[in-house]
Amino acid sequence: MKNKRKELITRLKLTLFFSGFVFAIIIVALGIIFGVVALLIHTGALELGDNIPSIKKNILTAALISLFLGFITSFSTGAFSISPFNIVFSAMDSLASGNYAVRLKFKSVFGKTKIARDFEKSFNSMASELQKTEMLRSDFVNNFSHEFKTPIVSIAGFAKLLKHGDLTPEEQKEYIDIIEEESLRLSHMATNVLSLTKIENQIILTDINTFNLSEQIRNSVLLLQNKWEKKNVELILDFDEYNVNANEEMLKQVWINLVDNAVKFTPENGKIEIDLRKQGQIITVSVINTGNPIPEEKMPFIFNKFYQGDESHAGEGNGIGLAIVKHVVNLHHGEIKVKSLNGTTCFKLILPIGV
Repeated sequence: MKNKRKELITRLKLTLFFSGFVFAIIIVALGIIFGVVALLIHTGALELGDNIPSIKKNILTAALISLFLGFITSFSTGAFSISPFNIVFSAMDSLASGNYAVRLKFKSVFGKTKIARDFEKSFNSMASELQKTEMLRSDFVNNFSHEFKTPIVSIAGFAKLLKHGDLTPEEQKEYIDIIEEESLRLSHMATNVLSLTKIENQIILTDINTFNLSEQIRNSVLLLQNKWEKKNVELILDFDEYNVNANEEMLKQVWINLVDNAVKFTPENGKIEIDLRKQGQIITVSVINTGNPIPEEKMPFIFNKFYQGDESHAGEGNGIGLAIVKHVVNLHHGEIKVKSLNGTTCFKLILPIGV
């Protein structure tokens, strides 16, 4: 209620300011007119005869009426002029308070002008994007909380069982393996969040050096060996040795996230193929996996942060990996394309050899 009253007072002040500005123009105009009339009378250029008192009275009456009408006109003009601003202020206040569903719509004659339509379009587009981002952020918080909580509960549970003892050596080893696996899962999630934050805030690519890209990809595949062996996935790595000049640590995150994503969506006994090709000063890396294709309607969103194609959230992941890939590729002035059909999905990266 207090904020509403403050808002009304602010708008009234703004209306009075515009009205005062218009009224001041009217006063100046009247002053110039009466000044010219007075000058003409004083110099004798305008003959008034014997009716000077009556003429002065009429002029004064006309001046008062003009001032009254000028005040009414200026206030009405000010209120009309400030109306579009009031609409904008209301929409911006709603947006600032978290109502991302608000949309701007000018009424009256002003709403038909091109500048009003352009402003509406820009504002509504901004509000729409904020609404989408807020929805993704909200989903991410809920999903990430769930994803983060699950391994913690698992670790605590198996640690409690180990603490009580009375376990066979095989059971102890199994529980310790689970604790280790869940700990690594937590570490991976935390690393991804921190990496995305760091990469998003980076504008200029730094720490560039020359390294063997082929060897880096093979090492990234080995890091995920437990995952693809568990699903009995066939890995095909068919490429020669290639060197690139890039940020080694960032590109390592690209391959880990792409291979991890491929393993996640590859069915049991499926296949993943990684192919490298060089054409001039460009290297093309293709990561191809078998499995259900990505639905066409979801394709435009897969690189958005927090977006998860698996709406059931049955699998691991928090919608950050592909966002990291996209940012890293952009920093390297490269390009990433996705093609998904006929039971295969292909992520193709096009990177310059020297950045």
